Amino acid sequence: MPTKITIAQHILAANEAIAQELRQTLDAPTINVMSAPGAGKTTLLEQTIRRLRGQLAIAVIEGDIETSNDAERIEAAGAETVQINTRGACHLEAHMIRSALEQLDVGQTDLLVIENIGNLVCPATWDLGEDLRVVVVSTSEGDDKPAKYPQMFAASQVMIVNKLDLLPYVDYDLAKVKREAQAINPRLRIFEVSCRTGEGLDVWCEWLLTFAHSALREITR
Repeated sequence: MPTKITIAQHILAANEAIAQELRQTLDAPTINVMSAPGAGKTTLLEQTIRRLRGQLAIAVIEGDIETSNDAERIEAAGAETVQINTRGACHLEAHMIRSALEQLDVGQTDLLVIENIGNLVCPATWDLGEDLRVVVVSTSEGDDKPAKYPQMFAASQVMIVNKLDLLPYVDYDLAKVKREAQAINPRLRIFEVSCRTGEGLDVWCEWLLTFAHSALREITR
């Protein structure tokens, strides 16, 4: 219906204005980490924070529909954390990030990470003022995700394939996933990791460290 489209456009325009404000005022590079439920976003962040401790001060805005379970895990890993509970909404929005930032000391942060709601649809549409979008997929959820949710892969700059340790036990065509994702987005940077065994995590963390330092230099110019 035309009226519904108009309302949606107004909501997205308001979100975009706040996102642009955040992008211009944030003192730390920001990444938005997205995935389907259970792909391993939180475990990936735990491992990343632990590996980069002493090299990068990381703060996390943790999005969930309910509970603070993931935020507690992230805090235990060593990052300052703020929890957002959406009470049913399937994605985070820029005004939620702006409110959460009031509880963080961003001036002491080298990298701000937003862990979005587990969902491969809505989060792709909502700009949160981030500098980088990361989509996490896993070998346990099927190899058809790029084909089924192309907007998410088109909107992301990085794809992380998690749970490599399960490849011998699941029907998952890794080459197909990479091929289909890069057909949607040829510039997509791909990392293959296992948070259980540690495979590939050092490569990911080294890249993230370089990204954060480079982005910080741009911000402070």
